[in-house]
This record gives sequence, structure tokens and C-alpha cells, in this order.
Amino acid sequence: MNRLLRAILAVIFVAVITFSVISITQNVKGLRADVTEQNLYTLSNGSKTILATLRQPITMKLYYTKTAAMKGPDQIKYFNNYYDFVRSLLEEYVSASKGMVALEVIDPRPFTEDEAEAMRYGLNRIPMSEEESFFFGLVVQTQFGVVKTIPFFSPDRQNFVEYDISEQIDSAIRREKKTIGILSSLPVIGDDTSGYMAQMMRMQGQQPQEPWGIVQQLKEKYDVEKIETDVNKIENIDILMVIHPKGLPEKTLFAIDQFVLRGGRTIVCVDPYAIVDRPDQQQMVMGAQQSSASDLNQLLRNWGLVMPANTFAGDRMQALVASLGPDSRPSKIIGLLGIGQEGVNKDSVITANLNNVRMLFAGVLRQQEVIDGNDTLPIERTPLINTTDRGNSWTVSSPYELMMPDPQRLMSNFKDGEKPVTMGYMVSGYFKSSFPKGIEVANESDPNAAPQHLSGLIEATEKCVIVVYSDVDFISDILAYQNSFFGKTVVGDNAALILNTVDDLGGSAELISIRSRGSFTRPFDKVDLIEAEAEKGTEEEENRINTEIQSFQSELNQMLASAKEGEEEVIGSSILVKKKEIEAKIYQAQMKLRDVKMKKRKSIEELGDKLRNFNTLPGPTLMVLIAIVLGIYRGTKKRHYISHASDA
Repeated sequence: MNRLLRAILAVIFVAVITFSVISITQNVKGLRADVTEQNLYTLSNGSKTILATLRQPITMKLYYTKTAAMKGPDQIKYFNNYYDFVRSLLEEYVSASKGMVALEVIDPRPFTEDEAEAMRYGLNRIPMSEEESFFFGLVVQTQFGVVKTIPFFSPDRQNFVEYDISEQIDSAIRREKKTIGILSSLPVIGDDTSGYMAQMMRMQGQQPQEPWGIVQQLKEKYDVEKIETDVNKIENIDILMVIHPKGLPEKTLFAIDQFVLRGGRTIVCVDPYAIVDRPDQQQMVMGAQQSSASDLNQLLRNWGLVMPANTFAGDRMQALVASLGPDSRPSKIIGLLGIGQEGVNKDSVITANLNNVRMLFAGVLRQQEVIDGNDTLPIERTPLINTTDRGNSWTVSSPYELMMPDPQRLMSNFKDGEKPVTMGYMVSGYFKSSFPKGIEVANESDPNAAPQHLSGLIEATEKCVIVVYSDVDFISDILAYQNSFFGKTVVGDNAALILNTVDDLGGSAELISIRSRGSFTRPFDKVDLIEAEAEKGTEEEENRINTEIQSFQSELNQMLASAKEGEEEVIGSSILVKKKEIEAKIYQAQMKLRDVKMKKRKSIEELGDKLRNFNTLPGPTLMVLIAIVLGIYRGTKKRHYISHASDA
């Protein structure tokens, strides 16, 4: 057999072996290996526990228009990799269910029964042409006819895919929903879009207000009810959410107090300055000042916490860059915090797996002892969200200072601290009532009658659990959601934080262990640290130059104001000369400031070049070295062979 024929046969055998190995590994499910750092392709224990409780078969139908996606635009082709991930994860469900879950993968072609079925299930349909439509959703069916759907696998929820799938399975086999009551001074729940008032608003050209994104998500799993802010008693709900309580009447405070003492699970979101609480324009025109702060300290003190007014949490390491207006340059805002793994409690199931929580002008929660007679009540307070060790609190004399804040001034006035500042607590214990003697309320049926006395529990009969957050904006559509081509989508882990809290208080430990398993995006922690150090190195010089500019500007304003009416011509020329001198000084100071900022930017860019070279050069260098070594080895071996051949 000649050498050419042997080479051809070798290539054929290698090809056959390669395709055989690929075919075998694709069909043998047990030979998978998840090498991702956070085991993103491995089912969590929570999902396995839910699957272990299955007592009836489940059918999962994955609808994906793969044929159309292959020839679609780039934004549709992107979903091919995402589809592979979702399908692999669903196959893990089938493998772990021990025969209780079946998976069907369907490519709904135009004008077929599969396409019609996908539309009947309510899956999102994205038109691609006159005939083609794009589907990417999941249907979960039980043998008793219960149907749950994920209308569309949005890329914004890629971190929460396993939770969404497990939640659909769990809700399909669960018979009863829990009820959440929301008490808020803000239009959190929105307007009734199907009622008479909504029809009247539409007839008048007005659109009913939609509920917040967090409420829409809660409604997918829970029954949500609105609790009025002047309620006398709170009952027939499982979890109470108190969001931005402003000026609540005493009877409402008493109703909240009694609900907690009866063992009702409660989530409180207060805020010393809520951006989402926009002042009424008509009242502002009339000169009335409207506060954007909420306060529940009367109850918080008996729960072992207090939130000081006009006091906010800050941290240079967590401060995010943003623009406060269309014409303003982006800059770091000390009140806008991006909280990662370093700022969450890793031992709490609520926060352990959160990676990106954003808070805006969040308040500060401080522990306060609760004294009953001569005894201090044993209250357990577990921090959930906090700054880093360099965080600190900062204050304003009035919240109106934050209506048009100066980010540079706020940053320059901020002083680093030595211990974390906490913005979220879980508190548990046997609380005492804030109204031990009850309250007097007006008789609603007869205003002239004597006030009615309301009494209730003086102390808790069972262990109370509440969760308090010192921010409201973090669950609003401003920070937690964004509008995209696919509708309202989740941003970061803000929604996950509040949903985790609801799940934990509602007793769903399995789902909470799934919701935020890991992030597909990896932050450059080392780079962020070096950039922060670079900014710290130039911060002192920037502050000095800014102070100098303000001093020159103040001198200029004072000089111009000193010119009395009628004396302009007499002192005009001297003022003009002095004005030019000061303006020249301001210009020189601004030039220095730009130089400082340019040096800072240059040092950061040089760092980027070094990191890029460090990451890209080793591979080609190693390949070149291997090639050189192989070349030397083969040359040496060839010379050795020639030498032996000549000797023979």
C-alpha cells in the first residue's frame, strides 16, 4: 500500500471516529460536564426539590422558530445561542424528573397547526415578514389541563431562566395562591384598566395609569390587593407591602401595628427622598412645597430600627456614573449606588446570589434598642443590603437641595467611613405594640358622636418577621425596569431583591434558591478598583481647583454687584479691567482642571492597553514558542537521520 493511499485512509478513519464520538456524546445525556464557574447549566437544589414533589406528569413545549431564525436579521439570529442554552437546561429538567417531565421542541412554521397553537397559548409573536413570525416561548401542561406559559424568553431575563421555568412548574402543580396587600401613598397598583372609570378616561383622551413593573410581576404568581391608606384593619392577606408611607393617619398606623403583632409578614419601603414621588405641578405653581420623604419611625422604633430624616447612604466604591440632564456630562453621583456581591448578605437566601442592585438616594437604617420596663427586648436584626467598609452617611439641610443636585459638590463633601452603612434589614422577634392603650378614631357614621376607641394586641402572640428597605426608587420603573423592543424588561437585580423577599416571607424556599443563581456578565472588579484609586489620587487636586474657580467666580459676582446704579460709567472701565483679569484666572484654573482629568483618563486608558496586551499576547507568543521548539526538534531529528544514513 503506497503512502498516498495510507494518508487518505487515515483521514477517512479520523473523520469517521470524530463524527461517531460527536454523535455518541450528543445522545448520551449523562456525559455532560458544566465547567462554568457558577454552574449555570446545572439545576439548582431548589429545582430538583420541586421536581421531586411532582405527583403528575408534566409536558413542556418549547416553541422556537429555528428555521426562520437562521435567515432572520442579526437581532433574531442572536437568539440561536440563547435557544441552545434554554433547550439544554430543559433537558436537565427531563433528566432530573425521573420520567415525570416530557419535553417537546416545536418549530412553528407559517400557516401550520403548530403556529396556530402557539398563538392560542398566548406566546409573543414577532412578525419578520408577511409570512414568517418569530416565536420563543414555553408552555407547561399538566395532565389535568392546567397550562402555564412563558410568553417569550427575553434576553434581559437570561440570569433568571431557571427560576422562570421552575416557577411555572411550581405554579402549575400548586392549587392556591397567596395574597399580597399593597398599601402605598404612590399609584403603585395603577388604575383599573377594565372598569367604568377607565372607559371614561379613554373617552376623554386619557390613558389609565399602568401598574409598576414589580406589581405586574407579583400578579403572575400572587393575588394582589390594594389596601387603602385610611384603613382601620388589615386582614385576609398573607403578606403586607407598605411602600412610601407618607402622612398616614393614626388608625392606619394602628392597623399595620396590629397586623404585624398577629404574625403577618410585612415588607416596608421608606425613603428620605423618593425621586419617583414627583411633586404636583399645580401645587408648585401655587407655591406649595410638597415633601418627597416617607416616614414610619413611629412603628420602626418598636421594631428596633430608625431612619433619620435627610440622611443618606454613600460610598465612593459603589457610586455610579449617570447624567442628571440632557445637557449635563455623566459624572459619579454619591447617592446613586450600584451594590454588588460586596454589599449583600451572602448568608441570607434573599440576597446571597444578587450581583447588581441599584439604589437612588437611599436612607440609612440604624439599630435602636427597644426597652420594655427595665428589660431590653431580644430582637434579631439581619443586615441584607449595605455599603462597603468605606461607606458613610451624608446629610442635607433640606431635601429640596436634591431637586437640582450638584454631583461634584456632593462627591467632594462626602467623607469616607470605616464601617458599612445598612439600607436593608430583616427584623424578627416578639414585638410590643406602638399603641398599648389603643387609639381614638372618629365615628365615620356620625361625625358628631364621641370618638370610637380601638384596642388590640399589646404584644405579639407569635414571632413577628418584617423586612425594611430605606429606598423606594429601587423597586420603581426608574431603576428596576426599562422599556425595550420586547416590552417592559427587568434591569439588574432590583426586582429579584423584592421578589426574593416576598418568596422568603411567603415560605417558598425552593424558588428563592433559584431566582438569582449567577450572572452571565462578569464585572471587572480589579479594573474598577484601580480606576477608583486613580480617581482618588486626582480627587484632591480637582477639589482644590474647583474651590479656586468658585472663589474667583464669587469675587467676580461680588465686584459686579458692588457697582451702584448711576455709577456704571465712572467705575465701568476699572470693573471691566478687573473682570477680564478674574475671567483669565478662571480660564487658567479650568485649563488646569482639564489637564488633571486628561491625565486621569490617560492613566486609565494605559491600564486598559496593558490588560489587553496581557490577555492577548500570551496565546500567540506560546504558539510561536511551540512552533520554534518543534522546528528545532524536527531539524535536529532530520540532521540526526541524515547523519546516520550517510554513515550507513
